[in-house]
Amino acid sequence: MKRFVILGILLASIPASAAGLPCSIHPKKSTPAADLSALAKISLAEARQTALTRIKAPPTSTVGEGELEVERGCLVYSFDIRVPGKSGIEEVIVDAGNGKVLSSKHESARQEAAEQARDEAAKAKSQ
Repeated sequence: MKRFVILGILLASIPASAAGLPCSIHPKKSTPAADLSALAKISLAEARQTALTRIKAPPTSTVGEGELEVERGCLVYSFDIRVPGKSGIEEVIVDAGNGKVLSSKHESARQEAAEQARDEAAKAKSQ
């Protein structure tokens, strides 16, 4: 009986976690990309500074990519930060509504290349 209760709890939690990140702004799927910036409550510059602070980036770090996008149903700023002396990138995702860091992870050069290939394929498919 305990197994069924635990299984039920786990299954009940799947839709909530699949909905996306725990963020403050959930744009409708039909929202045009050009309209996303009007929904953001913090600026790209503020989000960038938050991302750099989070990873304790030295001043010589470079932000290779910083963009406002919808990821897993959330409006976020996504940054790819190169830190001198470290291979790969630090990917930091900042909530565009409240400025909280939702995700921070290191990606190897191989992981970064695979992600870029997926993004390019998705863009090509949507055009």
